[in-house]
Amino acid sequence: MSGRKKIQRNIEADHSHLCFKPCGVRKIHLENVELCEDELEAIRLSDYEGLYQQVCADKMGVSRTTFARLIESARGKIADALLHSKALKICFKE
Repeated sequence: MSGRKKIQRNIEADHSHLCFKPCGVRKIHLENVELCEDELEAIRLSDYEGLYQQVCADKMGVSRTTFARLIESARGKIADALLHSKALKICFKE
């Protein structure tokens, strides 16, 4: 069994080349937190654009509950990176 097929999500731009890290610390000395592009898109739509979850979900082509899981996961990863001085890397997953 391979599980359920992943739905293609609508993401506005490619951010897979981005990485953020604490100032003054070399990246090789930092633990990484990987934020997937769909999680970054969820943050962009909800927190930056200020849209309601249903509107965000419609724009991404996912259900509202899937969007809620994405935004919760993204916010947790961002908080972990900020609070524990970790590098935040944007990754692309197919």
